[in-house]
Amino acid sequence: MSAADVIAGLGRPLRVAVVGAGPAGFYAIEHLTKSEIEVEVDLIDRLPTPYGLVRGGVAPDHQKIKSVTKAYERIASAPGVRYYGLVEFGTHVTLEDLKRHYDVIILSVGAPHDRRMGIEGEELPGSISATDFVAWYNGHPDYRDLEVDLSVESAVVVGAGNVAIDVARILVTDPDDLATTDIADHALEALRASRIRHVTMLARRGPAQAAFTPKELRELGELAGVTFVVDPAALELDPETEAALDEDARRNLDALAPLVGRTPAEGDRILEFRFLVSPTALIGESRVEEVAIVENELVRDGDSMRPRATDRTDTIPAGLVLRAVGYRGAPLDGVAFDERAGVVPHDGGRILDAPGGGVVTGLYTAGWIKRGPQGVIGTNKACAAETVRTLLDDIAEGRIEPASDPSAEAADALYRRRVERPVSWEDWIRINAAEIAQGEAEGRPRRKFVDVPSMLAVLDEA
Repeated sequence: MSAADVIAGLGRPLRVAVVGAGPAGFYAIEHLTKSEIEVEVDLIDRLPTPYGLVRGGVAPDHQKIKSVTKAYERIASAPGVRYYGLVEFGTHVTLEDLKRHYDVIILSVGAPHDRRMGIEGEELPGSISATDFVAWYNGHPDYRDLEVDLSVESAVVVGAGNVAIDVARILVTDPDDLATTDIADHALEALRASRIRHVTMLARRGPAQAAFTPKELRELGELAGVTFVVDPAALELDPETEAALDEDARRNLDALAPLVGRTPAEGDRILEFRFLVSPTALIGESRVEEVAIVENELVRDGDSMRPRATDRTDTIPAGLVLRAVGYRGAPLDGVAFDERAGVVPHDGGRILDAPGGGVVTGLYTAGWIKRGPQGVIGTNKACAAETVRTLLDDIAEGRIEPASDPSAEAADALYRRRVERPVSWEDWIRINAAEIAQGEAEGRPRRKFVDVPSMLAVLDEA
């Protein structure tokens, strides 16, 4: 029997709750609404604003990437899809609440936490996670009051991925250029007053193993008033590494080559990339003043090259340290969690009751909480597609248990009992329009509201 036949036998649409309004959540809804089954989907998120890291993680000077939200608007406007913002899973509604009103629950909450470096001094003032810093300059309501001291002259960014490059680029970009973006007002004001002149990026492995992309590298070389500095020796690869280069690594090296050997012009801010080094401690009395580092060498470990510390050490002056060493998922109430991997354990998107355990009926996952912080925004589409295929297979095989109270009205009543003012999709459209109108007056794509009361005030005025 097909999934469509099974749902037809229910005599009503499949009721689905999607928890988390980021890219994975939207793509899961798209695959569901375009499938052969009749479906009703409620999308819930703890913020009034949808889009997850597209709104709160993509750098403000990357507006083209944010245009993907046009597709998400179409998905959210499909028949049978509803949005409930300001509804937090685990606070306002429990897993049991959702099971009562939905046949299927898809958790797509992302990976909101940062990974730690695990070194001495990491808790000193002046040491901030890139996760928090990105949320701060993107206007996330939870981080608008983050203390970011830019009165220092030197900063260190630990990491060699695109997030590390983003935060380093924001630190050295001319604030007048950022003023034409949707960067949060408080961040723009702080960056205008910034005294940072030298940013050093630390990568524990070499350029052939780095996780950044050529586009991000080329952008660094095009920044006005900024000189990119990298030691030419970093591009001198040993024969084993040279032979093992894949296409992505070769493109990165090709993008890095024109940036090597540049001499800083007078007055330029400096963005320095140091490869094969790891921080061993953050040093300072009342705040970060220096970063102790050790030089690494690469050794073969199966199919990959891993860094091994040498006896060569150094220190780098720094009053600000941003760690960009990865995101990590957070445990969810009533759901198993793999502490080692920082994800929800699953089998093809089916959530398990423990890592390597049994399947939890009707519970699925997609996005970073499923696979870890890997890939780009578009990667979530294939990830969500796998989960929906698994879900449809389970329906066809009779492995879904119908909800005890599956009416749309009952779910709506639940949210309105638990939350003073759930935000609908129509509400979000009003907030969005107000942000765009504020931005147009200043020649910007939008001027973000960075606190929930301001967003709700727009709705009260309407």
